[in-house]
Amino acid sequence: FWQPDEQGLQQVLQLLKDSQSPDTATQRAVQEKLEQLNQFPDFNNYLIFVLTSLKSEDEPTRSLSGLILKNNVKAHYQNFPPAVADFIKRECLNNIGDPSPLIRATIGILITTIASKGELQTWPELLPQLCNLLNSEDYNTCEGSFGALQKICEDSSELLDSDALNRPLNIMIPKFLQFFKHCSPKIRSHAIACVNQFIIGRAQALMDNIDTFIESLFALAGDEDCEVRKNVCRALVMLLEVRIDRLIPHMHSIIQYMLQRTQDADENVALEACEFWLTLAEQPICKEALSGHLVQLIPILVNGMKYSEIDIILLKGDVEEDDTVPDSEQDIKPRFHKSRTVTLQHEGGEGEEGEDIDEDEDDDDDTLSDWNLRKCSAAALDVLANVFRDDLLPHLLPLLKGLLFHPDWVIKESGILVLGAIAEGCMQGMVQYLPELIPHLIQCLCDKKALVRSIACWTLSRYAHWVVSQPPDAHLKPLMTELLKRILDGNKRVQEAACSAFATLEEEACTELVPYLSFILDTLVFAFGKYQHKNLLILYDAIGTLADSVGHHLNQPEYIQKLMPPLIQKWNELKDEDKDLFPLLECLSSVATALQSGFLPYCEPVYQRCVTLVQKTLAQAMVRTHIYSHTLFYMNISGPHMILSYMQDTMPEVRQSSFALLGDLTKACFPHVKPCIAEFMPILGTNLNPEFISVCNNATWAIGEICMQMGVEMQPYVALVLPHLVEIINRPNTPKTLLENTAITIGRLGYVCPQEVAPMLQQFIRPWCTSLRNIRDNEEKDSAFRGICVMIGVNPGGVVQDFIFFCDAVASWVNPKDDLRDMFCKILHGFKDQVGEENWQQFSEQFPPILKERLSACYGV
Repeated sequence: FWQPDEQGLQQVLQLLKDSQSPDTATQRAVQEKLEQLNQFPDFNNYLIFVLTSLKSEDEPTRSLSGLILKNNVKAHYQNFPPAVADFIKRECLNNIGDPSPLIRATIGILITTIASKGELQTWPELLPQLCNLLNSEDYNTCEGSFGALQKICEDSSELLDSDALNRPLNIMIPKFLQFFKHCSPKIRSHAIACVNQFIIGRAQALMDNIDTFIESLFALAGDEDCEVRKNVCRALVMLLEVRIDRLIPHMHSIIQYMLQRTQDADENVALEACEFWLTLAEQPICKEALSGHLVQLIPILVNGMKYSEIDIILLKGDVEEDDTVPDSEQDIKPRFHKSRTVTLQHEGGEGEEGEDIDEDEDDDDDTLSDWNLRKCSAAALDVLANVFRDDLLPHLLPLLKGLLFHPDWVIKESGILVLGAIAEGCMQGMVQYLPELIPHLIQCLCDKKALVRSIACWTLSRYAHWVVSQPPDAHLKPLMTELLKRILDGNKRVQEAACSAFATLEEEACTELVPYLSFILDTLVFAFGKYQHKNLLILYDAIGTLADSVGHHLNQPEYIQKLMPPLIQKWNELKDEDKDLFPLLECLSSVATALQSGFLPYCEPVYQRCVTLVQKTLAQAMVRTHIYSHTLFYMNISGPHMILSYMQDTMPEVRQSSFALLGDLTKACFPHVKPCIAEFMPILGTNLNPEFISVCNNATWAIGEICMQMGVEMQPYVALVLPHLVEIINRPNTPKTLLENTAITIGRLGYVCPQEVAPMLQQFIRPWCTSLRNIRDNEEKDSAFRGICVMIGVNPGGVVQDFIFFCDAVASWVNPKDDLRDMFCKILHGFKDQVGEENWQQFSEQFPPILKERLSACYGV
């Protein structure tokens, strides 16, 4: 066995002590020393020795030694001599039961890191040994092994369910299930967490034991440990997506259980349980399953929409005026101009449901997690309002009255959020109450609490469509007057909410705003001098949207005189490498388009600067497109070649805008784009990476537009993009907008190349149907559904298992074009004839009543 040299050991220990010092000079010296020591192969032996064997040292030092070793494994494990690698692996397995939880966890992380370096294949004894150690009488050994297994399951779930390792899950899953009954809550929790890793991927070994798994979960329903309860809730939420057939027989009791858990004293449990309602809302059976429980569920969701005490502290809810405090840089998340991420029209509203709920609370604090019970409850109420429509109101209206006029501001604030959350789904039923509610909300814009003022901005923006439909003096004028005051509020959060709400109002009101332009511009220009960095970006958006909304009415000398000097001054102040050039350019290009000839005096400085701007920014292409689009750009054949360099830029914002531009050009002047398609497609393919949501979204949309122009000539490129699209549409937690765009592009790809895409049908048909059932009838939806119909013609077997989802998606069309309706008819009747009358009857028994009625009324099945 390897033994450390005393002098070497002292050196390593000194290094570990120094690395815990806050002094930067010491830290730098530590980094240099680390790089020197890494030249010696057995340095890693010292590190594992301190972690596992040097019990005389304090735990933080031993753990740190393990974490440095983990980083070495990550960086250059392939260069470890075999003797060193074997020594480390052996020591890990021999000490996984260390009495200290910190040391056990560190060893677990180290094991997983080695395993993820392709070592699961070359360390064949790892899984069997960890599984054997679970049987140990010693709690520490059992817990340590489970901790390591849980990390391996999280990191390598796909590999574990493959032939590469001879299917270890066949042994592991039944083994984990036995531990659901273990006397230690920590062990029970590990066991569930391990199995949970395999639900979404539908691992065969889990599917074979699915009933045992579900029974074991039910047995833990009353567990006193909150980690266990959280993992039980998480499992049920995922099973709802993957094996709803197995949950349906128990649905009543699961709903009762989730109603309790959504009120759990532990907020993490309550949050996991609240996800259940969000997921259930996307299932065809939602209405049937939940209608009897709304009377219990609605008050629970509404109650969850209050700010918690800790939220209020973190959001500085008592700080009213902070607009003179500069923003810290990490407050400023990258923002994308809303028009450049391609979203689809939803029934009854723009963009994504729930996305606005995030907007009203764009967190100023890293400490406040982005997703919490309040946001989840609000999102759940929003999607349920879209499912139940006005049937939700009898359960809500009695509560709302009490909330909206409550003396306690926290409760009043939650009532305003409720009102905003249901705006899209319950609009019809709310109309009769709006004449008295809107004035009350406008009054709330002057509330003494900043958090009440900011939520009132957001909720009013959700009803902007109705406000604009009334005579302007009734509500539009008072709302606009108050919102403009809020844009100049002393609180930054309120400024942000007011500016976003005003942008929404502009989009709805369009030319209705023309009489008030002078007044609006005075306010927006004044805000220029008042705003800190983060809100300036939103202000650019509000000005750009105003220009888009009123168009040429802005081209008046008086307005140009107000607006242009501050914009150009900002333009000249910003440095070439400043990221704020993007939002300002978006804003300027909207203004230029609106002013047309009125922009000419300012063209020169803007355009000259764009041309001299570092090639790194997209500015040149974007300003050229907008300002010179009518003349210069479309004649300038070099346009597509120029885009090519931006499509490969290192900055995601640049790539994102270049793909949006490519999509626009494809629609407007495809002959100019076509010669470069062979160069564009591989780049589009590599950008189908959901880590960068907006880049991926725009690349996906552009591919769909290119499909429609290329037709059958898309064949050579199918293999470049299809596997990525199928992977994205099956990813858990993918944002709705991206799912919809992905589904549309898959449909369009299948429309032009059915022979190539149809064989994959079974791998995407289900998420495809659920993504597109909520969007309005439009051209994009039309082309996508034609594609699906053509593919079903080529590969009918691919849709059989998920036919109910196809039926549900077809039923989501309000009025498809005649020939598309015929395609639907043919498929539905073909399926019915294929299975025979009796089987069809049985099959259609599973349909929710509404679906049955629609299919029979529209398609006669």
